[in-house]
Amino acid sequence: MTAERGGAGPAPMTAVALRPGSRLVGFATLLYKELLRFWKVGFQTVAAPVLAALLYLLIFGHVLEQRVQVYGSISYTAFLVPGLVMMSMLQNAFANSSSSLIQSRVTGNIVFVLLPPLSYLEFFGAYLAAAVARGLAVGVGVFAATVPFVPLQIVHPLWAVAFALAGCAILGAMGMIAGIWAEKFDQLAAFQSFLIVPLTFLAGVFYSIHSLPEFWQRASRLNPFFYLVDGFRYGFLGVADADPTASLALVGASLLLLSAITLALLRSGYRLRY
Repeated sequence: MTAERGGAGPAPMTAVALRPGSRLVGFATLLYKELLRFWKVGFQTVAAPVLAALLYLLIFGHVLEQRVQVYGSISYTAFLVPGLVMMSMLQNAFANSSSSLIQSRVTGNIVFVLLPPLSYLEFFGAYLAAAVARGLAVGVGVFAATVPFVPLQIVHPLWAVAFALAGCAILGAMGMIAGIWAEKFDQLAAFQSFLIVPLTFLAGVFYSIHSLPEFWQRASRLNPFFYLVDGFRYGFLGVADADPTASLALVGASLLLLSAITLALLRSGYRLRY
């Protein structure tokens, strides 16, 4: 990212020819800045989502434990925990990248990111990695907080890790797209309230889709977040509503598509240069 001469503002992000060491320093510095940004207010960005998930567990688990039967002998609380962990990771990965970009654009300090000789790939990688880091931090916190209530054995840990990383990366990319698109905080809030939150809540976090009527089962399968929640739950419990291999393939394709869209926006400088 370099500045144009003649006061026209920052130029589009390009792959600047620098030594590998210089690129690494630039990427690491931006990543450190993004990590520090959410970690300095950890009570708000990590502890608060953990508390919210714990309240969901206490309320829904207490009310429905004896009333809802899922997957045979698996208790409802054990079923609920992986869904809450994934939901928390998705929402917070999105919040990290989207809020960082919109705040930088509204306050005008995005120029300090655009002026250094960073390529759009480094820009994308740093913001995405920070979003994944926050998502995983919240996910680990939620899981740790729920252990005293329902000890779980992770049946397929590699599957759980794969869906966790892919889910955080997908929502991190979506957050970047939303942060670039939105021009005001209320537009970003609408994006989150009317798209991200409904998709996560209706992704099978609190129920198995097999408990729904046939029409709503088919509708649930059109929700891409369902495959993230269901695949992640398979990593914990060893059972799922959909084939985990097919779910992971769909999730991987979604990640590639969203990454390509985000990189195209960054490369063009869309709404980043004024």
